[in-house]
Amino acid sequence: MTSSQVDQTDEPRAGSEAVGGDAPEEGYERGLGSRQVQMIAIGGAIGVGLFLGAGANIAKAGPSLILMYALAGVIIFFIMRALGELLLYRPVSGSFAEYSREFLGPFFGYFTGWTYWLMWVVTGMAELTAAAIYVHYWFPAVPQWVTALVFLVVLFVANLISVKLFGEIEFWFSMVKVTALIGMIVIGLGVLTFGFSSAGDTASVANLWQFDGFFPKGIGSSLMTLQGVMFAYLAVELVGVTAGESENPEKTLPKAINTLPWRIALFYVGALTVILCVVKWTEFAPGVSPFVEAFAKIGIPAGAGIVNFVVLTAALSSCNSGMYSTGRMLRTLADNGEAPKIFNKLSSTKTPAFGITVSVLFMGIGVILNYIVPEKAFGYVTSVATAAGIWTWLMILVSHILYRRAVDAGRLPASSFPAPGGAKCSWVAVAFLLFVTGLIAYDADSRICLYVMAVWAVALAVGWAVLKTRNPQVTERREPTFEKAG
Repeated sequence: MTSSQVDQTDEPRAGSEAVGGDAPEEGYERGLGSRQVQMIAIGGAIGVGLFLGAGANIAKAGPSLILMYALAGVIIFFIMRALGELLLYRPVSGSFAEYSREFLGPFFGYFTGWTYWLMWVVTGMAELTAAAIYVHYWFPAVPQWVTALVFLVVLFVANLISVKLFGEIEFWFSMVKVTALIGMIVIGLGVLTFGFSSAGDTASVANLWQFDGFFPKGIGSSLMTLQGVMFAYLAVELVGVTAGESENPEKTLPKAINTLPWRIALFYVGALTVILCVVKWTEFAPGVSPFVEAFAKIGIPAGAGIVNFVVLTAALSSCNSGMYSTGRMLRTLADNGEAPKIFNKLSSTKTPAFGITVSVLFMGIGVILNYIVPEKAFGYVTSVATAAGIWTWLMILVSHILYRRAVDAGRLPASSFPAPGGAKCSWVAVAFLLFVTGLIAYDADSRICLYVMAVWAVALAVGWAVLKTRNPQVTERREPTFEKAG
């Protein structure tokens, strides 16, 4: 191992005696309990993409958006079961980069790690600005940049203190989102069943097909919403990053992943179905949350304010997760000599403090940029995040396919959490993600993210060339190592 790969803490790192299949001890505090991992997994599946983005997609696709969320949800489940099989084969923090490195080679691990870092940094930029806009709803006299800065500092300090505090904050943020969605579904079902409220006279299941049919704009328009739908599912893979800090990954991770289908069915498909039954799809418009619109139609007092608070927690939750994951990913990169070795150091509270700090500084730049540039910048930033997320998902799937080949050939031990359908479902998911990438390339508004990713790829390729020159050992393929988790 090179000098740049030596950990600067006294904690042992992966690389000692191999004990196949056991979780590596990485120096992190295993402070995330089952309750927190479960809620992090749930919160990762509920974000601003649903609360706000669904409005524009309803306007484009009508009721057929329900089918798009269901279809994408099946693919997300394939991705998460592939990740789950890999996590139980070798649970490590920064999992996507590690598996890419193991099965595709060092360059792919390097590329995936930095791209996932980019995804969360740009997402953090967008979410901080969004959070400031939501607070502006109640306090219009407070400058947005002040609010954004306050949120940035508070979440930054929380992430530095301990992983337990991060988990607790994420637990309650997720609890707010989950409670709000369940409340919306229950109220909507009440309106449909008993006909109360001002929406009672027009609420009907027939609203799903009465206004120009289930596909009012055609199947083509419905398919074009898939890129926005996939953005709504970004961060569902965050549970994989928690593997190195889960108290009992062998139990908590399978449970979190296996609950994904009902979470998607309830929070996405269920919530949208109820909303579109209560309020006809023609009344929704881009830039307006369908949840705010539905609460207003039903006539709930302070409904808009309630939903505004929920959307605020969704934005802060996403930013909180971004700070958590970027610090861990930078440490993984540093551990492999692919980032400055100072990112390897853990603080006294066992958090990658320097990596979190640098990531937060980049997010802070985003606050300034979003304050200066036009409103379209928010859409551009989220499209870049989607492209980076699709790359991450593709790497998970390809790594899983190659892992299954190695298991079938007897070169690697089988995971205790095999994906149903094996590599076949991963191939289906790969084809779907490539199809969505084609849709992004076809759409003039979202195409810019592919240009950004092309520039990013060139920058990383240059960085890799420099790495090869300075430290050739970093670019050599290494066998994975395992050791007990404590």
